[in-house]
Amino acid sequence: MALPALPSLASSGTGSGASSSSGALPRRAAFIYVPNGANMADWTPEALGSEFRLPSILEPLEPVRSDVLVMSGLAHDKARPNGDGAGDHARASATFLTGMQARKTAGVDIRVGVSVDQVIAHKAGDQTPFRSVELGCDRGQSSGSCDSGYSCAYQFNIAWRTPTAPVPPETKPRRAFERLFSAGDHWDSAEARTRRMIQRRSVLDFVLEDARRLNAKLGKTDQRKLDEYLTSVRDLERRIEQTEKVTASLPPNSFPEGMPSDYGQHVRLMYDLMVLAFQNDSTRVASFIMAHDGSNRAYPNLGISDGHHDLSHHGNDEEKKTKIAKINRFHMEQFAYFIRRLKETREGEGALLDQSMIVYGSGIADGNAHAHHDLPVLLCGRGGGTIQSGRHVRVDKNTPMSNLFLEMMDRMGVHETRFGDSTGRLPGVLS
Repeated sequence: MALPALPSLASSGTGSGASSSSGALPRRAAFIYVPNGANMADWTPEALGSEFRLPSILEPLEPVRSDVLVMSGLAHDKARPNGDGAGDHARASATFLTGMQARKTAGVDIRVGVSVDQVIAHKAGDQTPFRSVELGCDRGQSSGSCDSGYSCAYQFNIAWRTPTAPVPPETKPRRAFERLFSAGDHWDSAEARTRRMIQRRSVLDFVLEDARRLNAKLGKTDQRKLDEYLTSVRDLERRIEQTEKVTASLPPNSFPEGMPSDYGQHVRLMYDLMVLAFQNDSTRVASFIMAHDGSNRAYPNLGISDGHHDLSHHGNDEEKKTKIAKINRFHMEQFAYFIRRLKETREGEGALLDQSMIVYGSGIADGNAHAHHDLPVLLCGRGGGTIQSGRHVRVDKNTPMSNLFLEMMDRMGVHETRFGDSTGRLPGVLS
């Protein structure tokens, strides 16, 4: 099992976790996608700079506002029709991390571009067990027509390894957990996993003896850090177990891999998986599609029985716009939980969030107009001290979001002259 950085081991020459050979802490990048845009009146702060007030949708971020950069003015021109007609939801998600126009097809000849997360993963991902991690909450589709003649592959994927090959997100918490924390030994066969689940055995049962020996080599601070980490892994494992029904009557080669019925619980499990993956340096690049664009999920927990997509076509009906804002805030509450977890997780002399860059946003602004300019975008974290957060900034109208991605790539050690439809970088905006 991978471990977080433990300085007392590094100083003894043993080495562990997230520290590089130079002793510098690694940087991480994550990209979070939410569907159907936002009620922008309740999203956009009135004031610029550091003296802004968080509007109602962003209020859940108040405890971490000093780590939040609200970015107004960014656009995705390639999500616009540009002669291709309807299909804004498919283009919104396909373009979000690629900055490229998706070929309009419902066949196998899909084509868009390589996404920023995969560019970073290809250039910098060989330092970790997993080049990147892709997560989601909706069962994906990779074929068929989903939006006005566009392939479902565009609508259900935001990560693209090549212009023609999306990277489908893992939507089942158990599968994602096993991928990140199992060692691939003989006990990790399908039958052994099923037996372990039936017997309520934890993955930690297989490393406890090693953990005890390791603990004896650690200083008191690292002992506490190791204990907190292992406790977090077990807590996450228990919460996943609570979403599963495991009985002794399972077929020999089956394995519980269900989807949590509670959407909020599902989202937080995925966020916790990303926190632990960053903490133990399993990966430094992650993407998470909370729901596919065009999702018509209802939110009965919020007292909303209407579908999200239907509501986004609000026709300026104030009641519908209020419901959209409630959904937007619910999504933000889950995201704020993720950012707080990163801020509470210690690394070096600071927090895991200090070394991270977390993009949160949508490829659509106002869902009623299918607008692809002035997008709702947040950048959280300090990028290793290279980002001045705690501000609301506004860039020139229609500035490509790809320009932001070039800045992030620079900070991840990946230097390109262009990405997607970029026109340059964002000098002086982030720092």
